[in-house]
Amino acid sequence: MADSVGDGLDQALETAFTRRIPQSAQAQMKYLVRQLKGTRAAAQVLGISQRTVERYVAGKFKRPRRDLRERLEREVRKRWQPQIRAKARKKATSTGGLVVSTRARFGFTAAPGTTDDARIRDVSQALPPRWADRLFEARDAGATEQQLQRIAADGLAEMYFRNNNTRAHGLGVEFTDVEHIRIDL
Repeated sequence: MADSVGDGLDQALETAFTRRIPQSAQAQMKYLVRQLKGTRAAAQVLGISQRTVERYVAGKFKRPRRDLRERLEREVRKRWQPQIRAKARKKATSTGGLVVSTRARFGFTAAPGTTDDARIRDVSQALPPRWADRLFEARDAGATEQQLQRIAADGLAEMYFRNNNTRAHGLGVEFTDVEHIRIDL
């Protein structure tokens, strides 16, 4: 489960992977050096010295500190199987859509006198491809987590609370205090 919409989108794309990422620190470092076309670029991305990267590639260093191990794995995951990732994204944004499962605080605003106080709810809802496209486009454009949450809230409001805009017209949905969110393709 992810804590943010951005992480949820990344994890959803990772489910399409056909192979596991490299497991050893040496294999991960070699992959990252190959993808970034050099040890200097890999060192900058990881925040370590170029010499340290070279030692991992040569197999002289084998067990990175926990923080470096996490950064290394995250950077490898971001670059792993780009064609598979692109194919999964294209399917989600053109035909498949997304399924958003979340536990968060939802509140409503509507016409005067018809508000509902916010409360924690578990919601699981399929969103059509147009919402998947909006989420991916916003993330790629550098949207903040709050902006991504607003897009997800708009999608959930339309599809779950307003039943694809067939009822509760004008109902505004507030989406806050996300405990967890899971996005599936």
